[in-house]
Amino acid sequence: MDDSLEQPDAKPPAMAPDNNPPEDGEEASEDEGDVVLDWTKLLPSTARPVIPRRGEKEFEPQPGGGSGLQLHVLDRSRNAMFDALKATRTISSKAVSYAIWYPRLARAHATVSRGVIFSSIGHSVPRPVVTADGVEKTHKRLELLPEEALYLIERGSVFCWKETDLNLAGVDDLEEVLGSPMSAQQAFSEMIGTEDLTLERYQVYAYLKRLGYVVTRASPPNSLYPRAPPFDLSPLNQRTASVLGRIRTLFSSCFSRVIRLFTGGLNWWKPFRPSRWLIRDKNYSAVFRALRFIPAGHSVPLLPTTADSPVKQSPYRIFYNVYKPVTPFRKSEPGLPDYQIVVVNARTTPMPSLRELTDLFDISPEMPPPLPRQRRTPQGTPLPLKPQKTVPPPPPPVSFIHRILPWLRPPPPESTTASRRPHPFMAIKAGKKTVIVAVVDAGSTGFFRFGQGAFEEWALF
Repeated sequence: MDDSLEQPDAKPPAMAPDNNPPEDGEEASEDEGDVVLDWTKLLPSTARPVIPRRGEKEFEPQPGGGSGLQLHVLDRSRNAMFDALKATRTISSKAVSYAIWYPRLARAHATVSRGVIFSSIGHSVPRPVVTADGVEKTHKRLELLPEEALYLIERGSVFCWKETDLNLAGVDDLEEVLGSPMSAQQAFSEMIGTEDLTLERYQVYAYLKRLGYVVTRASPPNSLYPRAPPFDLSPLNQRTASVLGRIRTLFSSCFSRVIRLFTGGLNWWKPFRPSRWLIRDKNYSAVFRALRFIPAGHSVPLLPTTADSPVKQSPYRIFYNVYKPVTPFRKSEPGLPDYQIVVVNARTTPMPSLRELTDLFDISPEMPPPLPRQRRTPQGTPLPLKPQKTVPPPPPPVSFIHRILPWLRPPPPESTTASRRPHPFMAIKAGKKTVIVAVVDAGSTGFFRFGQGAFEEWALF
């Protein structure tokens, strides 16, 4: 019998009797790792076609094409996908919110806000409102930025009107709204391009919001917008010198000036210099450290640009502050963000230059080195026995000379027995400062991390 003459049949093939048959909506495929989306599950139960199995191909591609039954099953699945995509999205009237879009303000006034999503979206702004008696009063109202309003409209949480000439003052009563309803297409055309909002920046905002992050503007559009506190840009390893340290530095500088007067400014031991104890620190580490006479590090300024070149505004500027879902967020006190993101268009923006990255790192905080990995014993190996507590011996008597020596010698470094020293390669890989760049290429969003490493601070010899 020719396969092409087979008659299509919508009835599923006979299945072997099973004590626990799969119920409607359960996973019928045995392979949970490779599951193909079944669009027919999105249709109503009355219009849902019957497919024998889910997530598996029923036949392999053939050079002459499949049989009539196979083509019928493929067409039915394809039509189910189209029907699911063109279906009208619905939302309960008890969960929907309402807003009015004001083009002259580039803001959306949320007249009715429902749901916990408004705990991290929108900000309160006092606006003048004219009452029925003709008296102008100031009332605080919840306003949304263009990306916030567009995100809520796109996900079906807000029904938005556009302000008309008859509704310039704005009203809070939903029944008295004189604006015109806005569709999602009209909202995109009206809101994209206002308040420095581009399509790429909105795509990054919507992508992060769907993942559960809290996203705010890094540069507040007004003084009433939630503002994150400034970062502490002071180096982490910077310590204040003690009084004795300053006195030693003053005497050493005076001593070097006196020697420079007798030697005529020549220093035959440069870059080696006599220390307090002459031979005390003349080991391999000190020798290699003294040989670093070429200035290195990010503290060295870059070469100045030519005056003839025009100054252009760099597209690499921080636009969003991002908070993790587990981070407690309050509009009154946003706190320090977990990430700061730059949004660029891959089709029009080239790779960042060294000066652009330096400008971003200058306003970024310095991060502590990563913690060392915990050492775990392999399974089956007994843990070492706890050491028995022993009574420490009494301290030896301290003489008068030992009491004076700590004043002459530099203070010993702080004890690091409690915490292990971080691995240098892990610290260099993580970097001292980090900048995240969101690159949007025709709708596809990718995140790239640029780190500022400090090779000169780690002795790798």
